[in-house]
Amino acid sequence: MLFVTTPDVPGREISEALGTVTGNVVQSKHVGRDIMAGFKTIFGGEIKGYTEMLTEARNEALHRAITEAESIGADAIVNVRFTTSAIMQGASEILVYGTAVKLK
Repeated sequence: MLFVTTPDVPGREISEALGTVTGNVVQSKHVGRDIMAGFKTIFGGEIKGYTEMLTEARNEALHRAITEAESIGADAIVNVRFTTSAIMQGASEILVYGTAVKLK
């Protein structure tokens, strides 16, 4: 499955737009990660536990959008966008969305 942030796939022609597809993950903080994050706020530096958590969530959200696109017969997803939002204290959502298309 191809996925691009552009409105088209370079070198390919879109024959049909099938609709919007989405994938999302709501991720909560882990107590162990919070303790380490607290130390990092004192000494500075990357909070690797959170980086890993968000990378996993982003990959899962993208996988879910791709699965949805495949289920409707898409060849690609164009205009892919990622967004995040706070759902509640200690939990956030990552959402990926784009337009599923058929290619010629």
